[in-house]
Amino acid sequence: MDPQVLIARDASLFAAERTVLWVALYAYGVAFVCYVMHFFAPRNRLFRQAATAALVAAAGLQTAVIVIRTVLKGASPFQSLYESLAWFAWSAAVAYLVIEWRRHVKLPGFFVSLIAGGAVLYALLGQNPEIKPLFPALQSSWFFWHVAIAFASYAIFVVAFGVEISYLLQLLFWKLGVTKDYGLTRDNISRFHRSVHQLVLFGFPMLTFGIMSGAAWANEAWGVYWQWDPKETWSLITWFAFALYLHARVMPRWRGAPSSLIMILAFACMVTTFLGVSWLAKLFGVPSLHLYG
Repeated sequence: MDPQVLIARDASLFAAERTVLWVALYAYGVAFVCYVMHFFAPRNRLFRQAATAALVAAAGLQTAVIVIRTVLKGASPFQSLYESLAWFAWSAAVAYLVIEWRRHVKLPGFFVSLIAGGAVLYALLGQNPEIKPLFPALQSSWFFWHVAIAFASYAIFVVAFGVEISYLLQLLFWKLGVTKDYGLTRDNISRFHRSVHQLVLFGFPMLTFGIMSGAAWANEAWGVYWQWDPKETWSLITWFAFALYLHARVMPRWRGAPSSLIMILAFACMVTTFLGVSWLAKLFGVPSLHLYG
């Protein structure tokens, strides 16, 4: 095929990708607004249905973006931070939609749509979407499994965080005498809260595999399993934080407020690992093998 034709085709696909991702961002915005309206008017059926429909649309549009990006690159679409943010948002939205369908409680959607939309906005406005050749260290059979599984665990933890915050908000509302119906009662709220533990139990082995596969990948690329790189160090801190949460959940004295606090702390560690470490490393000039840009 004529090289000029290929360039024109890729440019067209690239423009389409950006357009679709912007539309997905607007869909996340609509979902967020509808979930907020559901927060204030939980009995309004229109807000409940529109929130879910908008989030489904956003996830569907991002699926199209992932397909386009994969065609353009001929490789998995999570090499750069731009791609990783989009993949993270898509993973979180899909994971939450599964939980919403199973639990029939929409309150966590407020947080998930905000986080997913924020990730897409950061990708569109703060990152370079240019497609570059893979770095030699990324050209490994470990690449797909390490990144895909790690982001799957992150997505699950986002949903777990949303459920945890929703649980705490509902308890606060009851304490303040607010009796709005979010689908949670004093009979089923404990079962709803157990979803956090179940989600972390599901995501924690994925996080463990992500760290172990990353170590195997590092040995293949650099000849050493672990170098205490900032990203590696914080991934280990995140692992210990979620391990501490799981431990707290089996300790009767820690199952209440202490475990909730640890869950929030573990989520903060996860966000630091995903975004904060790279930003701080660049800001202060800290050497890191994970700053692929």
